[in-house]
Amino acid sequence: MKSYSRGGGIAKIIFLLILILALIVGGLIWLDFLGILDVKEQLSPITSLFGVKPRAEVEQPFSPLLLDADRLSKERQAIAIDRRELETVSEELDLREAEVRQMESEVTERESSLEERQISLIEAIRQYDNKVANLEQTARYMMGMPPADAVAIMDEYDVKDLVDLLRTSERLSREAGETSLVAYWLSIMSDRERAAEIQRLMVEKPGPNQDG
Repeated sequence: MKSYSRGGGIAKIIFLLILILALIVGGLIWLDFLGILDVKEQLSPITSLFGVKPRAEVEQPFSPLLLDADRLSKERQAIAIDRRELETVSEELDLREAEVRQMESEVTERESSLEERQISLIEAIRQYDNKVANLEQTARYMMGMPPADAVAIMDEYDVKDLVDLLRTSERLSREAGETSLVAYWLSIMSDRERAAEIQRLMVEKPGPNQDG
């Protein structure tokens, strides 16, 4: 009887030890599953007996690699933004450069046009001065001739050119304080219609020798 009791006590002790061991292993497995402890490698020989696979590793959400990747992504975005801004600025500079070149071309054309106009004006003034000088020289020459001879020469002149010559003669006579011969020349012209037309044009047409 005592032998049976002793055998039953040993069996209970073994059972309790197994239960305690199972509880410990089960508790460790549960804590590993919750992520509180990491004992999957130590318990892998035991859990594999019961067909339990070790918990897969979960990438840490705040790992240094993720932080570096996020920082690198932000840097790339910033570089892309800067590149777009630089491209925009470059396009604006190209546009402004084209506008400046166009303005320079317009200014050059204006300068060239002004130079041509200045040359034309100088030439016109020179021709005017030459015409006035020639008119004065011819008028003095005719004023020193016999009136009939002067009128004979005037008959060969174009009416408009003769008007300029007679107006020059009047001016020279006025400047010298002498009586003008124009009225007498017109009075002895044989062609009275021509004389009347010349007299009318002298009143209406301002000539190059007109004062003011």
